[in-house]
Amino acid sequence: MIALDVTVGRKDDAVLVAPSGFSTPDVAPKSLEVSGGAQSLVHDAQSGQAAAVVQPEAEQVRFRWQFSRGGAAYLEAMFQQRDSRFTRSAWALAGEMRDIVDGAATERAGLERIVRHVTGLFQYGHGNAQFYEGHDEMPQLCGLTRGSCVDINAYLIACCRAVGIEAGYVTGYFVPEEKKTHCTDMHCWVVTRADDEVLEWDIAHHMKMGVDQIEPGLNPKPGVRVAMSHSMGWNLPALGVVDLKLLAEPMWRFANGSWERAALDIELEGYDALS
Repeated sequence: MIALDVTVGRKDDAVLVAPSGFSTPDVAPKSLEVSGGAQSLVHDAQSGQAAAVVQPEAEQVRFRWQFSRGGAAYLEAMFQQRDSRFTRSAWALAGEMRDIVDGAATERAGLERIVRHVTGLFQYGHGNAQFYEGHDEMPQLCGLTRGSCVDINAYLIACCRAVGIEAGYVTGYFVPEEKKTHCTDMHCWVVTRADDEVLEWDIAHHMKMGVDQIEPGLNPKPGVRVAMSHSMGWNLPALGVVDLKLLAEPMWRFANGSWERAALDIELEGYDALS
């Protein structure tokens, strides 16, 4: 059995909103059970995804996903352009990307140029503010920038889409080999489609492992992963939510419209079945 349990302590003045999970070619969710609260579903129509909204009724709310190996091809909706400030490229950035891919023999060759360029712009790390906060589009970077996997991948997607290369953003739980039964937070990666070839990229994990040559493929850092959601810029009309940056994990939603990350206890059963 492959099962993921995510437990959250109670808050009385907010609801929990959590992505329901989606199928990838490697792993597919079979079921989601929620205990400890009354629940309903809301939908992002453009991305074809649903989210559970849970009003806590017990001291803890538990989400339990069960998975099977092998699933559907990556969703077409994942590659679609979204009218979001997190994926639109600034004019200067788009022009730079056109210059970078100019003369590339194939779309794949142009993509590899972009990946190398993006990698050279970042030093992996978490800061108090993202370089794109306060902007209505993804700004051009002109020097070394400290960024998390979220920041790096958001920039990579904007760069790819600026020149018509299909790219999708995926978030999920990554359980490293040294832990096997648990993890502490989320991870994200990018899926591209160039010359009809689907490739997965994890620049941040290459950086964390000290691997200079970025290659397509997941898990340069040993471990397993399950996807929870795709795309940046969620719209959930039932909640009055427009252009939400991410819905990657259970989050608290307050009556005034603000959000807060929840403290999560994340446990995995079936590491060997995924590895």
